[in-house]
Amino acid sequence: MPTVADLRTSEEPITMLTAYDAPTAELIEAAGIDVVLVGDSMGNAVLGHETTLPVTTEEVASRTAAVSRATDDVLVVADMPFLSVGVSEESSIENAGRMVKEAGADAVKLESGPHTVELTERLVELGIPVMAHLGLTPQRVNQLGGYGRQGTTKDAAREILDLARAHEEAGAFSLVLEHVPANLAAGITEELSIPTIGIGAGPDCDGQVLVITDVIGLGKWSPPFSTQFGDVRSEIESAVGAYKEAVESGEFPAEEHSETVEEVDDVY
Repeated sequence: MPTVADLRTSEEPITMLTAYDAPTAELIEAAGIDVVLVGDSMGNAVLGHETTLPVTTEEVASRTAAVSRATDDVLVVADMPFLSVGVSEESSIENAGRMVKEAGADAVKLESGPHTVELTERLVELGIPVMAHLGLTPQRVNQLGGYGRQGTTKDAAREILDLARAHEEAGAFSLVLEHVPANLAAGITEELSIPTIGIGAGPDCDGQVLVITDVIGLGKWSPPFSTQFGDVRSEIESAVGAYKEAVESGEFPAEEHSETVEEVDDVY
């Protein structure tokens, strides 16, 4: 199984995808993906919310456990949802520790800022590997006013770079850079010794991550920095439609789908 140490020394591009259930995680592992992120993106992707904010610690823990049970050869990272960290050090450590101790995660991801530098250091001291996350941080959607590109001014870019350095020094083993200019991501990647994993951050990061529903084409919409590599939505629509027709026509269940037992004939 890949470890956080393996990621830090990998010479190949790092591949990461989100997963929220056991069957999907099993398929991702079989494809040879390095990291599975149990992202709070489950809020938008599979739970029917408009943002990630309603996602709870319990939901992430439950789905992390499902992913962990289904996999052996991927690094499982649990995303810490809104207000699960940062309120107090004690609750932050307890919530992050639960993902590792109870749900089977190998590491946690924090949507990062000045408030997570000391927390990152403390979690690492306690043996909880931390993946940092800078740029567009969806848990701040109300503060940011949307999901626009971040780091587009000199001051904003410098702040992201400074925070990247601070989290590396605090012990983060990797850094997600989301929806930032490609040249900024390239500069940060060059500056840091830990790997960067981009999402909407250009080709020069050390790895890439996408939301699984975008990759397989399950949702109605995907962001402009993503690509649909499949059309699972159409396949599901076709299969469900075929099932409906088969039931209504009497074609299903057929004789081969049923079994009769003579001994029960006299019951009626």
